[in-house]
Amino acid sequence: MPPTDDDRIYLHKHTRREFRERMQAGELKVCIIPVAATEQHLEHLAMEHDWRSVMHVASEVARRTQPYCLVAPSMSIGISEHHMRHIGTLTAMPGSWLGVLFDTIRSIHHAGFENILVLNGHGGNVDPCNGVWRQFQQRLEINLQFYPYWDFLPEEIVAEQMKTGRWPGHAQEFETAFALHAFPENVRHDAMQDQEDKEPLSATAEAGAIMIEAIVERITDHVRGMADGTNVWEVPEFH
Repeated sequence: MPPTDDDRIYLHKHTRREFRERMQAGELKVCIIPVAATEQHLEHLAMEHDWRSVMHVASEVARRTQPYCLVAPSMSIGISEHHMRHIGTLTAMPGSWLGVLFDTIRSIHHAGFENILVLNGHGGNVDPCNGVWRQFQQRLEINLQFYPYWDFLPEEIVAEQMKTGRWPGHAQEFETAFALHAFPENVRHDAMQDQEDKEPLSATAEAGAIMIEAIVERITDHVRGMADGTNVWEVPEFH
């Protein structure tokens, strides 16, 4: 069977011929690599929240930027040592995690992509990535960018839609609103009422929908700029 329109946004849904033909035709311009975590999210959110949310955003951006944007498989385990006291959390050491991330980026570049966006959905990944990104760029000499998806949420939307005004937080109003809209089956309402942290009670699915749309819209514009050459991170010079 030929791939569906939805299959065409994911690298892993392609056969090698399908991918090769699209790349050789010059169709594919930008690859998004979603990175996140599997970890505790208080008592009321499923532990898949971070990678599920970043995949939700990346997938919607790719749908809006077809045919030139592709989503790679998500790195669903992140740097989460600070949550290990809550059993069930999965974590990787920063060095090994960054090694796998670089190898993934290098593989995507080898496939033919000169524009790669590493889209992050977990706060614990931010500092390690920021610390090595110049080295990654210098090694590959491509338009390699790193952003947490929530960096694209405008402050005025936060002011209009959130009661606490704190984002991204951890399983609090922002992430709970995201889940209530995008995957409500992951929200345990009884636990949200019973747990000590009451900030999630401020979340609404309606606010989640508005915030997600604002994020997706801005990342879509960002990816379009990567594809047309108007949004390029310069490779740091060697000294």
